Amino acid sequence: MNFPIWELHWAGGGLLIALIAVFHVYIAHFAVGGGLFLVLTEHLGYRRQSPAILDYTKRHTKFFLLVTMVLGGITGVGIWFIISLVAPAATSQLIHTFVFAWAIEWVFFLCEIVSLFIYFYTFGKMGRRNHLTMGWLYFFFGWMSLFMINGIIGFMLTPGDWLETKDFWDGLFNPSFWPALAFRTFIALILAGLYGFVTATWEKDPKTRETLVRYCATWLLAPFAFLLLSGWWYVHVLPEGPQAMVLGANPEIAPYLQGFLWISVVLFAGGLIMAVRMPAAIKRPMALVLLVIGLLYMGCFETTREAGRRPYLIHGYMYSNAILVGTEDAIAAEGFLQTSGWHRNQEITPENAMAAGREIFRGQCAACHSIGGPLHNIKRLSAQFGTVGLEAQIAGMGKIYSYMPRFAGTAQERKALAAYIVHDLVEAPVTEQHARPRPEVALEIPAFNADEAEYVLLSWCTLGEKCISDSDSRFSILPPGSTLMAQLIRRGPLPELVTENVEITYTAPAGFENPANHVEFWKYAPSLVGKELPQNISAKGLGMSGVMKLGEQGSNFVADGIPVLPYMDDGTINPYPVFTIEAKDTASGEILATTKVVAPISTEIGCKNCHGGTWRHEGAMGISVTTASDVLARHDRRHKTRLLPEAEAGKPVLCQSCHPDPLLKATGNPELLNLPAAIHGFHANYLSGQPGAEPCHSCHPTGPDSYTYCARGTHAAKGLTCVNCHGTLEDHALSLLRGEKEAGKPKADLLMRHIKPRLVASVEEIEPRTPWNDQPDCLNCHVDFEPPHDAEPSAFNQWVRGPEGLYRMRTDDAGLMCESCHGSTHAEYPGTNAFHPDLDAIQPLQYQGHPGPIGSKGNCAVCHTEDMYDEFHHPNILGAL
Repeated sequence: MNFPIWELHWAGGGLLIALIAVFHVYIAHFAVGGGLFLVLTEHLGYRRQSPAILDYTKRHTKFFLLVTMVLGGITGVGIWFIISLVAPAATSQLIHTFVFAWAIEWVFFLCEIVSLFIYFYTFGKMGRRNHLTMGWLYFFFGWMSLFMINGIIGFMLTPGDWLETKDFWDGLFNPSFWPALAFRTFIALILAGLYGFVTATWEKDPKTRETLVRYCATWLLAPFAFLLLSGWWYVHVLPEGPQAMVLGANPEIAPYLQGFLWISVVLFAGGLIMAVRMPAAIKRPMALVLLVIGLLYMGCFETTREAGRRPYLIHGYMYSNAILVGTEDAIAAEGFLQTSGWHRNQEITPENAMAAGREIFRGQCAACHSIGGPLHNIKRLSAQFGTVGLEAQIAGMGKIYSYMPRFAGTAQERKALAAYIVHDLVEAPVTEQHARPRPEVALEIPAFNADEAEYVLLSWCTLGEKCISDSDSRFSILPPGSTLMAQLIRRGPLPELVTENVEITYTAPAGFENPANHVEFWKYAPSLVGKELPQNISAKGLGMSGVMKLGEQGSNFVADGIPVLPYMDDGTINPYPVFTIEAKDTASGEILATTKVVAPISTEIGCKNCHGGTWRHEGAMGISVTTASDVLARHDRRHKTRLLPEAEAGKPVLCQSCHPDPLLKATGNPELLNLPAAIHGFHANYLSGQPGAEPCHSCHPTGPDSYTYCARGTHAAKGLTCVNCHGTLEDHALSLLRGEKEAGKPKADLLMRHIKPRLVASVEEIEPRTPWNDQPDCLNCHVDFEPPHDAEPSAFNQWVRGPEGLYRMRTDDAGLMCESCHGSTHAEYPGTNAFHPDLDAIQPLQYQGHPGPIGSKGNCAVCHTEDMYDEFHHPNILGAL
C-alpha cells in the first residue's frame, strides 16, 4: 500500500508473472537436474570408454549452457522486474526478510556461472578427475541455489512460526521446506531427461542415439515414484486452508491439479515410448512435444502451488492486493483512498466517483484481474452484474470462499468500485428505475344485507403474498400451492361456527382456469414432485376450483395447495386473482353465503440482480432461463454437483430434494442446511451492511419500487418494514443458522463466521429458530392487545414456537382464527394495494363498509345481532381503531 502499482490492463500483473516465472522455473529446474545429468553422463562415457558418449556430453553441455545461462538468466531478471512493479510490497518484504539468504543464493549463482563456464571450456582439456570435480561443483552450487530459493518460495506458502516470531530461520526452514525441496529435486531430475531427449535424438549414429535416448528415458522414469511420494508429503504438510485450495476448493484451480496428474501419466508413457526403437524422424518431433508438455507440467504445478496461497501473497500476512492481514477493519473505517499518498482522489464526490473507482480497482483488483485479457478478465466476470449485484459480490469477497481477499474500504468506495467496473469497464449503460405500470384489477364487492343475512362467510389467503419460482425448466425453489381458508359463522346473539352439513367451495376467476398455458412447471411437475399429475393439478391434488376440507383446528375449512400463478390464460400478468368462495347447505344445495378473496401470488424474486438475465415476464417478474442457469452453474461449480446439465437434459431439480425445508415438510439430506438457512446465511455474507430492509428488497418484493409489493397491510402503511419483525438480514440469517448449528451442522459455522448481528450485542444472544415454524409474535409488540408503546417496535428474537401458535394458525377460545378478522400476514386490514385500493379489504368492505379489521369501529353486529359489551375474542377488542 506504500508503493504505486504498474497498470497492465490487458495482460494483468498475474499473466506476465505467470508467463515469465513458469518459463524461468522450467529452465531453473533443468539447471539443477541437468547439472547432475552432465557429470553422470560424463562418468558413463568414461566407464564405457565411449568417445561418442563423451562427445554427446560436450555438445549437450553447450546446449545446457545456452539454455540455462542465457534464457534462464534473462527470465530470472524478468521475474525481479515484473514482481517489483506488480507486487512491490511483497517484493520488499521478501528482500527485507531474507536479505542474507538472497545474498547467499547470488553467491551460489555466481559460482554456478563460473563452474559451468570452466566445465564447458575445459572439456577434453582438463584432467578427468579435475573436470569431473568441476561438474560436481556445478551441481552442488545449482542445488544449493535451489535450496535457498526453495526456502523463500515455501515461506510465501507456509510461513509457519515466522508469523509470530519474525525470525529468519523460522521463515527459511518453514513447514513445507523439506518436502518441497525433495519434490523439486525429483522434478529437476525428470526435466533433465526431457531436455536430454532433445539433444540425444540428433545423434547421427543410430546405436549411440538409441543408447542415449534410453539413458535419458531412465532419468525421466526412475524418479517418478519418488516424485509422487514427495508430492503426497508436500500436500500433507500444508495447513488446512492452503491444502484445501490446492486440492480444488477453488474450482478454477481444480483443472490445473487434474492437468498435473494426467500429464504425469502422459510423461511416464512418453518416456516408455521413447525407450522403444524408432526412426529418428519420429523421435525428434516427439522429443520436442514432450519438452512442451513438460513446460505445461511445470505450469500446472506452479499454478496449483500459487493457488494454495490465495488469497495471500504471503500466507497469513499479506493479501494479494498488498493489504496486511488484520488491517482490513481499520482501512474500512478510514477509507482505502486515504491510506496511501499515491491516490489522487482522497474523498469520493459525484464528480470524481469513476476516477476514484479506477484507483480502487488498481489498488485492490489489478494485481490479479486483467481488463479484457485472458487471465481473470474483470469484464467477462462482471458482465452479468448491475451495480447492485456487483456491489454485493464485492461485499461478500473473502467471507465464504477464501480465494479472494475481503474488500477493504468504505461502503461509498465499494459503490464507486462497482460503478467503475460496470459502467466504465463493462460499459453497461446507466439505467434509471421507473415505476412499472400496473393494470387495475376489476373488482366487485359482494353484497351483504345485515338485516336479512343469516350467515357471514370469512375467507383469506394464509400468506399476504405467496412467492413462487417459475424457473422450473431449471429448478424449483418455491413451487405453486397457495392456501385459502374459510370460516362460516351463523349470526345471532351468540354467533356460532358452522362446520357440519355445509360445503365450502372456491372458484378461480375467469382467465385463470388453466395455469398449464403459461408456465413450464406443469411440464416438469413429475420430475419435481415424483409422481404423474394432470396439467392443472397441484402437488397436493388440488385444481383451480374445488371443495375445501375441514381444517385441523376443527373450526375452519382449508384448500391447501391451489396451483395459483400470477399469469392469466392469455399470458398477461395479474398477481392478485380474486377467488369466489361459496357456502352451500349439503342437504338442499342452497347457497348460504358468498364472498370473494384475493390470492396474492408473485414470481418477483430478484435472482437477476446478481445472476444476470432480466425479468421473465413484461419486465416485471419471473426468473428467466438465463438467470436460473447461472444459479445452477454456480452451485455446480462450488459444490461439485451436475444440476445444470441434468436440467438441460430435462431433469430439473427441486431444491428441497436435497435441502430440508419445513414449508414443504421435505426431509432432504439431513446433513445439509435447511433451505432458508442456506439461502439467507449465504446471501447475508454478500448483502450485509446495507441499511434497514434494503437487503430484503434485493430478493423479495418488499421494496418501494417492487411491482407486486408483498407487505401491504397496516404495518407497512405505518412505516414498519421487514426489520421490525424479522430483524435485519444479518440477524434473521443468524437466527436460522444458530438453529442449524445446534442441530450439529458444521456448515452453519462457515456461514456465520463473518456475519455480525445488528439488533443484539452478540451472536450468543440470538435465539435459534426453525424456519416457517418459529416466527415473531404479534403480542411481542401488542402487549395485552394494545397498540405498541415503542416508537420503533421490534418483535425480533422472541419466537412463537409453532406452527400451532403462529398468527396464521391461531384461534381464540371460540375457534375464530386471527386472520379471519385481521387479514392475512403482511396484508393485515386495512391494506393498501396498487392494483386496486379494495383488493386487500374485500370482506371488511362487504360486511361493514370500511377496510379495518372485522368488527372494528363498533361493528360487532357483523356477527353479533345484539350489542357487545364484553371483550370476548381478545382484550381491547372494543378499543378504538
